[in-house]
Amino acid sequence: MRQRSKGRVTLAGAAAVCAVAALPAVPAQAAGQPKPYAYGFDADAQVIKGAESTADAEALTEDTTYRSSIGPEGKLNFRVDLDAKKNAYVSVVAAPRLEAKLEYSDGIKVTLQDSQGRTCSDATATVGSGSFAQPLAAYAHRTIEKDGSSCQEAGAYNVLVERTSAEASTPGDWALEIRHVTEPGLKEAGPTEAPTQWPSASPGLPGGGTKKAAGGTSFNDAAEISEGEWNSPMEAGHTYFFRVKVDWGQRFFGTASLGSTNTEGYAFVSQGLTMRLYNPLRGLVEDAYTTYDGKQKQAALDPVPPVAYENRFGSGDDVQGMRLGGEYYLAVSLNPELADKFGKKPFGVTLRVNVEGDAKAAPPYTEPLGDLGVSEGEKAEKSDTMKLVGAAGVGAGTVLVLGLGAWTLLARRRAVPGPAAGQGQAGPGDGTTPTPYGPPASW
Repeated sequence: MRQRSKGRVTLAGAAAVCAVAALPAVPAQAAGQPKPYAYGFDADAQVIKGAESTADAEALTEDTTYRSSIGPEGKLNFRVDLDAKKNAYVSVVAAPRLEAKLEYSDGIKVTLQDSQGRTCSDATATVGSGSFAQPLAAYAHRTIEKDGSSCQEAGAYNVLVERTSAEASTPGDWALEIRHVTEPGLKEAGPTEAPTQWPSASPGLPGGGTKKAAGGTSFNDAAEISEGEWNSPMEAGHTYFFRVKVDWGQRFFGTASLGSTNTEGYAFVSQGLTMRLYNPLRGLVEDAYTTYDGKQKQAALDPVPPVAYENRFGSGDDVQGMRLGGEYYLAVSLNPELADKFGKKPFGVTLRVNVEGDAKAAPPYTEPLGDLGVSEGEKAEKSDTMKLVGAAGVGAGTVLVLGLGAWTLLARRRAVPGPAAGQGQAGPGDGTTPTPYGPPASW
C-alpha cells in the first residue's frame, strides 16, 4: 500500500426529523446474491468505461468524479490533458464487495504516463495481511519541478489502472471511483528541500473529554472531527471514514483503540483493526494496524512532518503525502473475523486525534486552491447541510421571536405592582417588588 516518487425540539428540527422519516426504505437484499459494495460512492459521478488501449482512452475532465469497474487482472486506460503549469493528480478508489475472499497481494495500481509511455509516478494499494474486503485508494501525479526533465510538458497523458488478483480470491468486478484534480502553480519558487527530521515523540492525550462520532462510508461522506477524543461504534467487516482539517504548518497524530469485549476462552485476530491516513487528494500518507485478543488494543500512526509544500520533494509516503493543507482522511477498518470470534454486536472504537502547531499562510499560489480534492457530491452535501442549518435557524428563530414576544408581554403584566398586602394575592417578597424579566419558571 505504499506509493513511490436535554431541551425542546424546534419546529425546524421536527420537520427535519419528519423529512428523514419520510425517506423510502432500502429494499432488502435477495437471498444468495452477493453483498453490496460498502463504499458510499459520489451520487453525481459520471459513468466511464476504461479502454484496453491508450488509443481508445476516454478523457477525464478536471474536477469531475467518475464511476467505473475493473475485473480480475484487468487493465484500464484513461486520458488526461495537462498544461505545463499545474500539478495534476488522478486518484482511484477500488471497492470490493462485502465479504469477498481476498489475498494479501490483491489490490490496484495507478500509473500516470507521458506520451512516450514513460512513468511520471505510480502508486499501489493492496489488501495486506488482514486479507479482507475494504476500500483501497491510491493516486498518481505529475509534479512540476524547476529542473524536471520528464512529464513537464503540456499534452495528453495516460492513466493506467491495473488490478492484481490471486487465484483463490473472489473473481467478481471491483467498483472504481476516479477523480482528476489539478493544483495551481506558485507565483514564485519556494523551498525544494523536504525536512529530514521532525519531532518523533507521541503527544499526550487530547483534552475536552470524549465525544461521539459516526464514521462515514467513504471520502464523500466522511464524518468531520477535530482534535480530541472520539468514540464510534463500528461493525466488523466495515470501513469508516473521518476527516480532519490540518492546515499549512500543522502536524497530525492519531490513534485508534479497539475496546475490550467479554468472551469465553481465547480468541485471536492477527489484524483486527487497520487505520489509514490519506491526504486531501486521497493519497496514502501512513497506515497502522493492531492484533486483537479481546483486550483493548491500539493502532498508532507514526509521526509525520508538518504540512508543507516542499514535502512533495521528499521521499516516502509519510513525507510526500503531507504536501497540502486541507482535509485529511482517516479510514478505519475492522476485520470481519472479529464478529465470528467475539460476537456480531458493534465494537467500541476510540479515535484520538492531535493537530499540533499554529496554522501558517498558504504558499503563493497563482490562483485560489478552492475545494481541491473535495468531490462534487461532497460539495453538494455541504451546501445542502448549510441550507438545512439555515432553514433550521430560520424556524428556530421564528419560534424564538414568538416565544420572546409572549415572554415579554407576560413579564410586563407580571411586573405591574400587585395589590397591597391584605387586599389580595401578594407578589413575591413583600408584594411590592416587581417580578424580574425572564422566561416563565415552567420554561
